[in-house]
Amino acid sequence: MLAPFACLPDASRGRLYPEGMSSFRSPFQRDRDRIIHSSAFRRLKHKTQVFVEHEGDYYRTRLTHSIEVAQVARTISGVLGLNTDLAEAIALAHDLGHTPFGHTGEDALARLMQPYGGFDHNAQALRIVTRLERHYAGFDGLNLTWETLEGIAKHNGPVIGPNADAKHAHDPDALPYALAEVNAAWDLELDTHASAEAQVAAIADDVAYSHHDLHDGLRSGLFTEEDLMELPVAGPAFAEVDRLYPGLEKMRRRHEALRRVFGRMVEDVIAVAQNRLAGAQPKSVDDIRHMGTTIIRFSKPLYQELKAVRSFLFHRMYRAPSVMEVRAQVTRVVDDLFPLFLRDPGLLPAEWRQDIDAVRDETELARIVADYVAGMTDRFAIQEHARLMGVDPVVRAG
Repeated sequence: MLAPFACLPDASRGRLYPEGMSSFRSPFQRDRDRIIHSSAFRRLKHKTQVFVEHEGDYYRTRLTHSIEVAQVARTISGVLGLNTDLAEAIALAHDLGHTPFGHTGEDALARLMQPYGGFDHNAQALRIVTRLERHYAGFDGLNLTWETLEGIAKHNGPVIGPNADAKHAHDPDALPYALAEVNAAWDLELDTHASAEAQVAAIADDVAYSHHDLHDGLRSGLFTEEDLMELPVAGPAFAEVDRLYPGLEKMRRRHEALRRVFGRMVEDVIAVAQNRLAGAQPKSVDDIRHMGTTIIRFSKPLYQELKAVRSFLFHRMYRAPSVMEVRAQVTRVVDDLFPLFLRDPGLLPAEWRQDIDAVRDETELARIVADYVAGMTDRFAIQEHARLMGVDPVVRAG
């Protein structure tokens, strides 16, 4: 039984290219399956969050992160009576547009693409699922439902209009080109909030990375459990484990504490959502979209505590000297490859060169090059850089 404000499969706005209904899967289940079977999803296995792919088998990749986000999204949406399949599909797709080398690669590509319309990983995810995946006979992309496309575009909130968060807002006349193209073909109502399922996928992303960055940072040795005991959220979790299991072996202690951090975030989101939904009494998914505020969020006290945790992670992990050294090395990879392909597109693989004959100007060519570079995995980008530039790999395994 779904809540009245959930996205109902039978009420979907459909697909850009009409298709017959499956006899055994809902439209949102088909979206989820198409995302999982896409080439872009498989490549997430070798794209990283913070650490470069060679640095260890235990650090999260974009693939493991996406799976964790999907698990959290299914849990929260299930408790709230939302459509778990839609929430899962959006969660699995939310990172498809990321470049190699995490936000380091995105920062470099956004800078290089500034003269050609910029680069935004959320918009790039839309470009992938509407254009760049080319496996189906009847259309480019995955031909996802409107609701899934809306969720990819707006899971962080409206991107234009008075309700857009400044962090994610865009000038209506200067939208990222990948987003503008999709929106021109099919209005995604960019000035409204997305469905509750998309909002769940967004908060699940926050839950997942807040949890696993603590875990990965400990494993890397950038900080210790004693450091975390000084932080809100984490400190009380370790203290509780020590009280319940005095003398517990180190790795079990770490796991027990961090799963309590994880649990507190999920429980907080559910409690806040239940309270806000009870107060607002939305009768439909459109009531959610036009509420003018996010319905799925952390409580104010926990949000403030998580800000302290994220500040700690920023200084001790994301800007740690060893991480910054590798960031500089992999930035060089993107800085070298993009202009190289722009000057000599003949270096692109044959299947990519097929599109070059139709380009009308340098902007269109740059966008093809950006599509190619953004789709690279960490390992492949490093290998291609070494091969094409005739240099040693900028980062070596081990």
